[in-house]
Amino acid sequence: MRDARIKIDSVVGEAVYHCISRAVARQRLFDARANDVFRRQLWAAADFSGVQVITYALLSNHFHVVIRVPRRVPLSDEELLRRYQRLHPRPTERVRSTLACLRAKLAANGPEAGVWRRKIQARMYDVSEFMKTWKQGFTLWFNPTHNRIGTLWASRFTSVLLEPMGFAAEAISAYVDLNAVRAGIVRDPKDYHFCGYAEAVSGQTSARTGLSSLYGTTSWQETHARYRQTLFGIGADAREGKAAISYEDFIRVVREKGRLPLSDVMLCRLRHFVHGGILGTRGFVQQQFEAYVKRTRPRPRTVPRALPPWANWGDLCTMHKVRERDVA
Repeated sequence: MRDARIKIDSVVGEAVYHCISRAVARQRLFDARANDVFRRQLWAAADFSGVQVITYALLSNHFHVVIRVPRRVPLSDEELLRRYQRLHPRPTERVRSTLACLRAKLAANGPEAGVWRRKIQARMYDVSEFMKTWKQGFTLWFNPTHNRIGTLWASRFTSVLLEPMGFAAEAISAYVDLNAVRAGIVRDPKDYHFCGYAEAVSGQTSARTGLSSLYGTTSWQETHARYRQTLFGIGADAREGKAAISYEDFIRVVREKGRLPLSDVMLCRLRHFVHGGILGTRGFVQQQFEAYVKRTRPRPRTVPRALPPWANWGDLCTMHKVRERDVA
């Protein structure tokens, strides 16, 4: 996590993260052309980093991405070079020269080869390095193209560690794909070009594989049926204008100790999906936090915090407390 709170990495099993980053000063900088470049660079950065994109949503001033980060595995020199080339789909003369030098160094297998292997592999299988690679690559394209200089992003990024399988990852993925619905841009996320679900529906193999990993399925037809039910069961009902209840209606229900259907709640901005630190079942949150404390240093007692009772969240908990004003 890259905000004011402590950093939580997965210390038990593989890691799934919901990552968010905003443009500087929340400016609406990204048009369709920029998001199309950003989308292509996402898949290249994921391939280079060895992470799996479950889904994503690119908007005009921010983005969301849900990724699965496997444990590190040894890679051959040819695979390292392939991944390096993936970041340079249109190599310049300088890049081609660099590749030729790298091949010669690796073939000689001297000290310089070992240094490069360690350096390049350190950038893989890590959420922070993946986000750095992706965002920096886009900045290097965006700034010259738009005749601008300086930072493009308001901060590094914010992330939430998710339970790899089950309702937490499924709900977050649906929440991400519903971004354009919440914004009133479309009424069905399949019609928004810059999200993972739309790419999967269009036939993109990696996008389909990412969503299928939520259920452990290999058939896109089965995945699509189940995910479509998730989207429309807990979020994407058709509405005119911005698809979310008003903040006033939400506060009225909360104050009256009422409960909202998930189809209403998921169309609100849920900041505990962004700032909760860890999201999953009570046992998962407790396990991750305890393991983190053991490898770092003692901290004040922290217990899993159930999500507020204004919706049926099942056993979902977060590490950080959620307040009423965190939803609107």
